[in-house]
Amino acid sequence: MKGNSYFSRKLHSLLGVIPLGLFIIEHMITNFSAYEKGPQGFADSVKWLNDLPLVFFLELIGIWLPLLFHGVYGLYVAYQSNLNSGRFQYGRNWAFTLQRITGVITFIFIFWHLYQTRLQVALGNVTHEQLGNEMHSITSNGFYFVLYIIGILAATFHFSNGMWAFLVSWGITIGPRAQRVSSYIWMGVFVIVAVLFLLSLVSFRGDEFKEAASAALQATNLV
Repeated sequence: MKGNSYFSRKLHSLLGVIPLGLFIIEHMITNFSAYEKGPQGFADSVKWLNDLPLVFFLELIGIWLPLLFHGVYGLYVAYQSNLNSGRFQYGRNWAFTLQRITGVITFIFIFWHLYQTRLQVALGNVTHEQLGNEMHSITSNGFYFVLYIIGILAATFHFSNGMWAFLVSWGITIGPRAQRVSSYIWMGVFVIVAVLFLLSLVSFRGDEFKEAASAALQATNLV
């Protein structure tokens, strides 16, 4: 790993932006349809995504393999890092520390979320049309709801602060002023994306999805 550390770190950084950065934005937009348009709007968004041609290969190459590399190598980087926030009390050092911590939390959260949703679809326990009902069931559990809030905040911070670091490491933001402006922009992005995800989470827990889940359960019992 050491011999290829420069290439591995650059690839790890790049994959955090393309395609994983695009994926988190797409995931935010899809989930936000639950807040904007309710259960049917969310179901329509999920259907549109799953009707894309060659969707399995698009997800495998564009999401799952990059996610696996970015996550596993990120854990290695976090393990190798010197978390010295207690020694140097200033903002960027805390951001560096939080980037490593939120990376670990995000890695665990994403695979746990995939287990509760996408894996259940793959196993035939849930259909794509029932994912809204499944998310209602998950978020109605107070313990899971809190864990999802933590996971969302960790993932959105990791993405936003990672974008700041990407611009620095790739020589796009050069100099203290450019990096300071970039930090303001990306912390603004963190707030916006986190709020949109949290609104979606509250919507899944709300009355519309509760009624849809109850109607689906009644229909199942009738069959």
